[in-house]
Amino acid sequence: MNRQLDWDKIRIFHDVAEAGSFTRAGEALGLSQSAVSRQISSLEENLNATLFHRHARGLLLTEQGEILFRTAHEVVGKLAFAVALLKEGKDSPKGELTVTVPVGIGSSWLAPLIKDFTKIHPHIRVQLILEDRELDLGMREADVALRLRAPVQSDLIQRKLFTVHHHIFASPAYIQKHGAPKTPEDLDQHTIVIYGDRTALPNAAPVNWLTTLGRNGAAPRDAVLKVNNVYGILRAVESGLGIGALPDYLVKAHHALVPVLTDERSPTYDTYFVYPEELRNSSRITAFRDFLLQEIRDSAF
Repeated sequence: MNRQLDWDKIRIFHDVAEAGSFTRAGEALGLSQSAVSRQISSLEENLNATLFHRHARGLLLTEQGEILFRTAHEVVGKLAFAVALLKEGKDSPKGELTVTVPVGIGSSWLAPLIKDFTKIHPHIRVQLILEDRELDLGMREADVALRLRAPVQSDLIQRKLFTVHHHIFASPAYIQKHGAPKTPEDLDQHTIVIYGDRTALPNAAPVNWLTTLGRNGAAPRDAVLKVNNVYGILRAVESGLGIGALPDYLVKAHHALVPVLTDERSPTYDTYFVYPEELRNSSRITAFRDFLLQEIRDSAF
């Protein structure tokens, strides 16, 4: 039995299972649909097992296919870790570093810092993935994550970066037209902007806190607009649509916004630098972590 050929078949099987069709997997692999199908049929014959249910709308894994896919998925992830570590330079950090970070903090705080980081480490190529959904670091969807909560997985290393504080803001145009609330109860006479139900962020409470502030146990007040990420809330508040609770890091670059109800203390949450145990000795990750920690100390975040 050709071991290399067997691995090629399993790798193709893995990509087909993720794609859900021979055609899409073939496009990703640079193979024809018929070539991919032949490889899967050969693997099924070698294993004496049916791996997929074939349907007109795509492929579904059988029970045997699910077992093989779980193992193959883990192997693919481990190999990606190994390749990343082998590519790192011994003298100075170099290579690609993929960082996943929520949209708001990534676009307003982290992205502008990358210029200074690349000056210090010119051989590290940073790829930022701005997405509120938490990507799977264990399967190498990214090398590093900035998370708005502590991770629950035991195989992830975490380092607290800073605490995020929220305050309540409105635009000058909104205040000129509607006035500013003097008490939390006054919010009943104003329009508010909050996160929508489909946000992927784990910490919507500090923003959606406006729905219950001053309600004293009554039903939450309605919002004029619900948005699935915090940058959208910022833009809506800037436009004069309504009042919103926003993190301080996001508002720093938007000085035109006016704080209201400044005596009210909103919920806070901690932000964490997170990466997999397998990358503990990665010089790229160490360099990036130390850079961020120094930036936080210098800016008194």
